[in-house]
Amino acid sequence: MTAQFQFGLVIRGQAEEGEDISRRFQETLAFVRLADRLGFDSITKTAHYSSHPFQMLQMVPMLARFAAEAPRMRLNAGVLLLPLMSPLHVAEEFATLDVISAGKIILGVGLGYRDVEFKAFGMHRSQRVPRFEANLIAIKRLWTEEKVRMKTRYFELDDASCLPKPLQRPHPPIWVGANADPAIERAARLGDCWYIGPAVEIAIVERQMELYRRSLDAAGKPFPVELPMRREVFVAKTRDEAIRLCAPYLGAKYKAYHSWRQDMPDDDRDLGQNFESLIGDRFLIGSPDEVVEQILRVRRRLGVNHLVMSTEWAGMPESLATETIELIAKEVIPRVRQGL
Repeated sequence: MTAQFQFGLVIRGQAEEGEDISRRFQETLAFVRLADRLGFDSITKTAHYSSHPFQMLQMVPMLARFAAEAPRMRLNAGVLLLPLMSPLHVAEEFATLDVISAGKIILGVGLGYRDVEFKAFGMHRSQRVPRFEANLIAIKRLWTEEKVRMKTRYFELDDASCLPKPLQRPHPPIWVGANADPAIERAARLGDCWYIGPAVEIAIVERQMELYRRSLDAAGKPFPVELPMRREVFVAKTRDEAIRLCAPYLGAKYKAYHSWRQDMPDDDRDLGQNFESLIGDRFLIGSPDEVVEQILRVRRRLGVNHLVMSTEWAGMPESLATETIELIAKEVIPRVRQGL
């Protein structure tokens, strides 16, 4: 891990229903290559199943392809829906990805919250926390021990092994995504860091940061060297223009989140608000000057040092997404680093 402030980009691999997914795939690869040339530090691939009304390319094969397209960049699974998975399967797939990427994989994990996914994978929502914890413990053991014996209600490892081991030692970073307070306590206890999500208002994250620090103390763990935060980010010449350009696509994404009933803290406002109310203290949107100040303010308030930026959404023309990241690379990132 590193304490240097890093900038990453989110790749959803999403397309609108009826859109040419093959064309979108090729545009996504060009976008990743451009991000590498522009000097971004990481690429994050998101994950969902049965993502109607969107088409969605899946995480693991896309991360493997990104390793070839952008060999300099770190690759983040952001986030794998861990309760749905077999721990041996995850351990071996991500050890393989770590080898493919020359030791640059990050395992981001989360609980998931959509009943359609739980039912399709043959589990009940009530099982997600114990499955998550058992799976994560097993994965870490498989990565660090020669053979593992572990029996739970959900799986049995009977002298199971994971070979090859990941290149990173003792194992790839494990970022635990969490919105709700109990999940943040779990991130402190089980993860290498809390992966702060994109949807919760920053003022509420500030309150939750104190909970995270207390939970780290209770677990006898230091504050992490790397603290990542994912945010929706859009930059244009003016704030009004930025809102006008991104609202149709980002607004549609949050309508989907609202319909999917994403887990949120009790004190956060509803995701079903109109777009300008939704922005509030939640997204980083505006002119370069405004977004630079917003990022520096987040850094001062929370201690974040890896900003994972969502800058494109299903249906957005690739030319607009490209213009945005070029503007961020030219006018935002250098000025943030100068201001730190």
